[in-house]
Amino acid sequence: MRLKPVPEPPDSLDDLRAFQRAVPLVPGSTDDCCARLRERRGLSDRQTANDWLAFLRALGLARETSRGFVRTDAEPTPERVQEGLRDGVLLVPEALTALRDASPADPLTPEGLFAATRESVPRHDRARDPNWEATWRERADRLLRWLALVDLAEEIEAGEAGESEAPEASSVAYVAGEAV
Repeated sequence: MRLKPVPEPPDSLDDLRAFQRAVPLVPGSTDDCCARLRERRGLSDRQTANDWLAFLRALGLARETSRGFVRTDAEPTPERVQEGLRDGVLLVPEALTALRDASPADPLTPEGLFAATRESVPRHDRARDPNWEATWRERADRLLRWLALVDLAEEIEAGEAGESEAPEASSVAYVAGEAV
């Protein structure tokens, strides 16, 4: 099962490790874990904390037990995060395919990733969120930044892409990273 939440990426894997350490060693309820994440990582609301909890689970850095959530012993290494993204996060395989097809002359932008995956957005997300397109465009941007954090994508200036970029387009674009 692939999970949808893609929180704002941290600046480094050390920061990701701090999120993992905010999950308790002794299993706690979802509410308790979310409260602990909010307190220890300064998250704005419960939904953001819940998204982080689900994302950490997708990366194999937390797990759900019959008594609640607990952090795992796994270290958030680049390889672990790469594997977790590939195996546990919705639309990562499609993003990696699009990155392999990208080039410095025609890089992948968040808008391009959204366009490539638009039809894969779950129907229930479209139905319940009147702004689902904006939500999933933002998700595409965060996803590309996560992939760049662990060398699955390489950020380039969209200006390097030549004249094909529209003036209102994002100034950041991506090509496949060394780890793809």
